[in-house]
Amino acid sequence: MNKTISDIAQMAGVAKSTVSRFLNGGSVSEDTRQKIERIIKQYNYVPNTFAQSLKAKKTSIIGTVVPRLDSFATSQTLIGIDEELRSNQYQMLIANTSQDMQREIDAIYDFARQKVSGIILLAAEVTEAHLKAVEDIRIPVLLVGQQHEQLHSLVHNDDQAGYEMGRYVVEQGHRKIVYMGVSEKDRAVGIYRKQGFQRAIAECGGCEVKYYETSFKMSEAIVTAEAILKETTPTIIVGATDNIALGVMKIAFSNKIRIPQDLSVTGFGGYDITEMIHPTLTTVKYHYLQAGKVAANHIIRLVKGESVEERTTLDVELIPRESVDKL
Repeated sequence: MNKTISDIAQMAGVAKSTVSRFLNGGSVSEDTRQKIERIIKQYNYVPNTFAQSLKAKKTSIIGTVVPRLDSFATSQTLIGIDEELRSNQYQMLIANTSQDMQREIDAIYDFARQKVSGIILLAAEVTEAHLKAVEDIRIPVLLVGQQHEQLHSLVHNDDQAGYEMGRYVVEQGHRKIVYMGVSEKDRAVGIYRKQGFQRAIAECGGCEVKYYETSFKMSEAIVTAEAILKETTPTIIVGATDNIALGVMKIAFSNKIRIPQDLSVTGFGGYDITEMIHPTLTTVKYHYLQAGKVAANHIIRLVKGESVEERTTLDVELIPRESVDKL
């Protein structure tokens, strides 16, 4: 049977408040500290931080809503959030919505009922329902990966990423280009990243660019890429994410299309796998771990009532590799 704080206090011959003070890092005498530590170790006592926080007026728990867990970007961001929260004596709760919009809204309300101090929201889209939920719960919310004028936001510089990739592609001599993007419901990837790319292409002139839409899933990108390669012969395919680019490479290899001799390929994200495959993938690196740390720092400041910039934009970095041929 699990021991409670009352049990620990009784066995140590001290008040419950003394045990609570010890568990929360407060000051107790050396003799009392040793007695409590010995009993805790003997019975493998683990304090129920979540239950303690629910009783408190202010918790040390931050809720994080994510659209999916099987994503390099999400996992790296979560690692950054967790590291920064822990270093500031906060804890993280995660709600995975599996890209279900209603589950995303429900998670915001659920976290509020659980009395979290703040919420970090990794959303692909911000709707009126999101805004209403944030207004209803009346606790700090930080949006990561997207931006909205009514919310504190932390974003990667998608427009600049698209622009740098577009400029690089034309500098390498490519004029017959395919861009595989995603739905514009995701404003960061579907709109801003593509707009930056289009801006660079427009500055060059003389390019033939065809734009297609696929999903974030590699399996669907493979299907889309196969259909594209049956109807056109670009010199380069630019995937709006590394997963899309990997899908293109997969179908190219299956059809004995050599990369980069027959077809160049690029992506966005800077996933670890992109420098392990052959040929290595040209990409724009996003600093997801840093984003997580900054997000955690900002939500803590918001919880404390401190001022935070309405929008923070993180830099990106173009990484040229083997998957692009110079024509």
